[in-house]
Amino acid sequence: MLEIYILTLFPDMFRGVLSESILKRAVERGHVRFELINFRDFAPDRHRTVDDYPFGGGVGMVLKPQPIFDAVDDIRTRVGSVTNERVLLMTPVGRPFTQSFAEELADTNGRLIFICGHYEGFDERIAEHLATDEVSLGDFVMTGGEIAAMAMIDAIVRLLPGVLGNEASAKDESFVSGLLEYPQYTRPADFRGLTVPDILLSGHHERIRRWRHRQALWRTWRRRPDLLERVALSADDRALLRAWQNGDFSDLDDES
Repeated sequence: MLEIYILTLFPDMFRGVLSESILKRAVERGHVRFELINFRDFAPDRHRTVDDYPFGGGVGMVLKPQPIFDAVDDIRTRVGSVTNERVLLMTPVGRPFTQSFAEELADTNGRLIFICGHYEGFDERIAEHLATDEVSLGDFVMTGGEIAAMAMIDAIVRLLPGVLGNEASAKDESFVSGLLEYPQYTRPADFRGLTVPDILLSGHHERIRRWRHRQALWRTWRRRPDLLERVALSADDRALLRAWQNGDFSDLDDES
């Protein structure tokens, strides 16, 4: 079972997300366990202060190290230490979160501790001496780390064995193969004169597989060409890309 601890000043933000849909079923089936921890509870003063002005001056308030260090210490004291523990600090200066990173974290089968910040940021000692990973959802700034943590948790938990009803469904999704996912269609085959490609109605599985791969390659080339730099392309793939770059799209809808 994967244990996920979430350190946040706003635990109520998570309750709806963790109690619905796939995340709820993952808990019920014993694949994951969540614990919400308000690290304000570890502030020693009567005002439960968790932030202070930055040394050297500057705008905004900075989260103090003591409440967060003590909250993590409390987890380790209560449930014991594990070797495969990752402490994830939500920060815009961190490592970009990707599908491969989600797979890496889902493979831990141990403990993930998410630290969600607020205000101007964290005392740097939290990043240097407590966190194992600084993680960013993207190149933008949010008011806090809660929404980023929710997105990451969803991406991680759905990869745990047994969480999805169809284990094969995760293997064909965008970014798993390195390419964006191919187009999907469902009934009716003709909706307001908009028809499903004939190949998908043919029942010819190998031709459908080739068509889907070609469409995934095309979609990636048009929308996220940067991804192609990290994909192992076949000789046929490279030939298709050269043709498209030269303006030849005759093979795009070839169903042979």
